[in-house]
Amino acid sequence: MREFGYERAFDVSGAVALLGADPDARYLGGGTNLVDLMKSGVERPARLVDVRELPLDRVEFANSGELRIGATVTNSDLAAHPDVRRHYPALAQAVLAGASGQLRNMATVGGNLLQRTRCGYFTDLAKPCNKRVPGSGCPAVEGEHHNHAILGASTRCVATHPSDMAVALTAFDAVVSYETADGSGELPLAEFYLPVGDTPHLETALPPGALITGVTLPAAPVAARSRYRKVRERASYAFAIGSIAAALDVRDGVVREVRLAFGAVASRPWRARAAERALTGGPASAEAFAAAADAELAAARPLPHNGYKVPLMRNLVVAMLTELTEEAAR
Repeated sequence: MREFGYERAFDVSGAVALLGADPDARYLGGGTNLVDLMKSGVERPARLVDVRELPLDRVEFANSGELRIGATVTNSDLAAHPDVRRHYPALAQAVLAGASGQLRNMATVGGNLLQRTRCGYFTDLAKPCNKRVPGSGCPAVEGEHHNHAILGASTRCVATHPSDMAVALTAFDAVVSYETADGSGELPLAEFYLPVGDTPHLETALPPGALITGVTLPAAPVAARSRYRKVRERASYAFAIGSIAAALDVRDGVVREVRLAFGAVASRPWRARAAERALTGGPASAEAFAAAADAELAAARPLPHNGYKVPLMRNLVVAMLTELTEEAAR
């Protein structure tokens, strides 16, 4: 590990100033991803700016139905918050599915959003990787890729985004707030993660030196009728091989509103817009759910060893929406 400096920030402007003074510095929240990458030599910051003491650790549910989440809220506190559990159950379920209890106690909301999209080749310095060294190649395309992307990938990178929390936030149109030396700004989560394209080393649209200060979920009554499901290769803590956040409003057998987002299928959380359009205003039936899934997955381009993800995601869509429909009927 490279020798590095350490400073603790106690206010947002001070944190931004510290990072601005050293372009080779990084913000440190819980460190559950960054410190691991530092140990392996993938990340080599000259300085860490600790932001855990910033006053960004609150979860607030407004009378308007809007949910505001501070960037330093821990994953454990987010999943346990009564307003999150009541109004956004899929978000609480996603966070609980995302890691062990010890990691959830340390990991922060802002850090979770910024964890690196990665695979085994990214963390192995003996192998080429376009995310580490642009232009060096992507060995996963011809190598081990059974848990890699089937949607939105490119020949430059086929890794998948690992966050469970971000999948649920994507389904509910989350907006990320940030602060820079030039002032504050916002990014819809749909625009926060960049398409992989030819520049997989560029992962987010955050301006240089920006500090995430919070996440806002607009009012969404349908979110109270939501679920998150994660499929993984073992029951213990593991990355997903496929996941889904789903919310459904059914009245008189007709889909009035639906939210769908997929995880572990792309370099970023994947909002299933085509499936949502196919379902809205139509019957809430297994046949309609399957057809909507097929509409979304028509764009899938699986590699030789990850084609199983197409029927997996199709089955997840049908199962989750059927369960939500049955719940609504009770």
